[in-house]
Amino acid sequence: METVKQKTLNGSFSLFGIGLHTGLNLTVTFNPAPENTGYRIQRIDLEGQPIINAVAEYVEETQRGTVLIKGDVRVGTIEHAMAAIYAMGIDNCLIQVNGPEFPILDGSAAMYVQKIKEVGLTEQNAAKDFYIIRKKLEIKEGDSVITILPDDDFSITTMCSFKSKFISSQFATLDSISKFDEEISSARTFVFVRDILPLLQANLIKGGDLDNAIVIYEQQLEQEKLDQLADLLHVPHIDANNIGYIQHKPLMWDNECTRHKLLDIIGDLALIGKPLKGRIIATRPGHTVNNKFARMMRRELRNHDVQAPIYDPNIEPLMDNIRIKELLPHRYPMQLIDKVIAMGATTIVGVKNVTSNEPFFQGHFPAEPVMPGVLQVEAMAQCGGLLILSQLEEPERWSTYFLKIDDVKFRQKVVPGDTLLFKVELLGPVRHGISSMKGYVFVGDNVVTEASFTAQIVKNK
Repeated sequence: METVKQKTLNGSFSLFGIGLHTGLNLTVTFNPAPENTGYRIQRIDLEGQPIINAVAEYVEETQRGTVLIKGDVRVGTIEHAMAAIYAMGIDNCLIQVNGPEFPILDGSAAMYVQKIKEVGLTEQNAAKDFYIIRKKLEIKEGDSVITILPDDDFSITTMCSFKSKFISSQFATLDSISKFDEEISSARTFVFVRDILPLLQANLIKGGDLDNAIVIYEQQLEQEKLDQLADLLHVPHIDANNIGYIQHKPLMWDNECTRHKLLDIIGDLALIGKPLKGRIIATRPGHTVNNKFARMMRRELRNHDVQAPIYDPNIEPLMDNIRIKELLPHRYPMQLIDKVIAMGATTIVGVKNVTSNEPFFQGHFPAEPVMPGVLQVEAMAQCGGLLILSQLEEPERWSTYFLKIDDVKFRQKVVPGDTLLFKVELLGPVRHGISSMKGYVFVGDNVVTEASFTAQIVKNK
């Protein structure tokens, strides 16, 4: 089990441009950030330079973009930037902006992606904390539906119906996040002419023009009204009979609009706060339903802050009972790990099948058998010992011993018939033969026991 590490930027970069809705000249700067800090946005133009955590709970407006609001602080038009840093594998980033929104740039995520590639990424010490989808989750909002299904990777299929005679129904698929740069990042934002007047009346799109948006003229207007819109967009007048795209550049793909919808989904779901492993199917997505989905996922995260390892008994274990006996001095009835199913540099997953003929059930308790909590902690320690010993030369010549146990929590009973999964992580490098670890015991998807412990590696006599 290879441990994927968190990443941040190798350096800082800035981009300059006009705000789509405010028309202001704006600068946004992306900076490296410490591990486990996630995405944070700082308004450097305000007193005290307040910071907003970029998470779904702070989204309060979704009319024509995603707007974070915390108290009197707001920042909008963040979705293209968030899509870029998420898709490019950045886990921690401090973003500084000198106004109430990010610049619209060319209406896509391409310029962000290009700058990220130029600066490069730095691997950090902490493990990347994926949220692995184990069951179907779905949210509906009117005609819009977003569903996520279990998958080994992250992928999205988006289906859009624009209620337009000019643009038929479209779909777009991103089958791997690694293809975001090539297949999605350059897809530009778009707007229908029929929607522009209400947006202008709502005091939005002051910075919109044909350099940062695809404008779709698909319902004929009176020539006078179309001329007024052309003047507002600073473009030449066109014949009101000529239905079609109003643009400076040709479409990059026939389904560019739907690809941009997919881009927006990634940007809005970046506010979940963890990278996902799952397959998303989105029908008629938009910022409002995207945010409701992200909020639902945030609730799931809080309910399952630590996820159980995936266990498939059909897969050959990394260590069987015989190999475990070669590494650990424990023997029946104190050998409490049956097999190891996954292991990386800092993490190990072990299994124990709890049966009714365990010797401790004879006295704990005959009428209502319960596995003693201290033995669950001992089993976690044995699992951690296997992780450490497997990295030593001549591991058979060494043993591990408890020095300290902290923060032990017993959440539910373990009874005969349960299959225990032990997940143990090193909290830092082993120094002077001392290691600190955090362990969890799972039955199914539920944490039944957890503890932090410190152990010492001692050479056998």
